[in-house]
Amino acid sequence: MDGGLILYCISLSMNKRKDVYVNSKVKKTAGLLFSLIIVCILAACGSNDSEGENTEGSTEQTNYSEAVDYTITGIEPGAGITVTTEKAIEQYDSLSGWELEQSSTAAMVTELEDAIANEEPIVVTGWNPHWMFAKFDNIKYLDDPKNVYGDVEVIKSLARKGLKEEKPNAYKLIDQFNWSVDDMEGIMYESSETGKDIAEVAKQWVKDNPDKVASWTEGVEDVDGVAIELVSTPWDSERASVNVVAEVLRQKGFEVTITPVDVAVVFEAIANGDADATLAAWMPMTHKDFYDEFKDDFVDMGPNLEGAKIGIVVPEYMDIDSIEDLQAK
Repeated sequence: MDGGLILYCISLSMNKRKDVYVNSKVKKTAGLLFSLIIVCILAACGSNDSEGENTEGSTEQTNYSEAVDYTITGIEPGAGITVTTEKAIEQYDSLSGWELEQSSTAAMVTELEDAIANEEPIVVTGWNPHWMFAKFDNIKYLDDPKNVYGDVEVIKSLARKGLKEEKPNAYKLIDQFNWSVDDMEGIMYESSETGKDIAEVAKQWVKDNPDKVASWTEGVEDVDGVAIELVSTPWDSERASVNVVAEVLRQKGFEVTITPVDVAVVFEAIANGDADATLAAWMPMTHKDFYDEFKDDFVDMGPNLEGAKIGIVVPEYMDIDSIEDLQAK
């Protein structure tokens, strides 16, 4: 019953009772009772309104897809993860109508940092090793039930055909190069936090890790000015590895040139013999298309890093766990 109607009925009843003789004690008691009833009714009405508001708030869920304008914030066009994310948009019904915003790694990380600072929704492309996982401990990969991004990735070293015969010591050192996700991310994170160039941080890392470096140079003879060209992608992860290996090669007497290019050119340059080696082949998913195109024209030296990963990344405060939790446009 409406609270106003109840008050009206009670008031009407009390007015009728004026014609009935009651002593002052009864009148006083009735007045107190009337006041008590009013308080209870008002409290009940307020409680019901509050409960209705709380119920509505508890059932309301954020539409994260709409909040991010059905957009995945990505990196450079042509990057392996860019190509794979375009495939994910095609294969997942939950990503139907979505767009992949392609800009740069730096721009993507800046948008991620701003969103986290304001606890706003954001969906980005992500990969390990990358310093953002060291900087932000509250980001997570979304499950990929269709396995578009694959499981664990490795980063492989590739050499041009003939390198082993022509420059055996360079080949041996590159072939023996192997390190961890933590090693690579440590260099990237320090560069990000200090503002130092990755090449400078990598040089110091070589000085600080003599035992690991010794395992790469075992059986490698010193040379005198032998030229070697390493081709790599321009991203921080690959800049870390190529500068570490370049520093060790220089310590063995090699004259090293590092050439940063797009990923497609990396594979083409090794296959055509225009560069000696690369440390930047992400497999089995990220660079699969490029690898398959040129696989008969280079030497696969095997993984130099294991435990890499790529996928779609969101802040942990977003209450979703899978790509399929997103909504089509």
